Amino acid sequence: MPFAQIYMLEGRTEEQKRAVIEKVTQALVDAIDAPQQNVRVWIHELPKENWGIAGQTAKSLGR
Repeated sequence: MPFAQIYMLEGRTEEQKRAVIEKVTQALVDAIDAPQQNVRVWIHELPKENWGIAGQTAKSLGR
């Protein structure tokens, strides 16, 4: 059972997250011939104040 974990900053729409899940699933099906029904995708949404870039939070950088 292929299991993909995606980390990204909060703020994406449900539609965008759905697209990520669909495309990552299809990529695994294509790359390793995994049955689609066996693929799992987990999106971790991180608060912008919990993500650091060059010594600052993503929130303070306006990301």
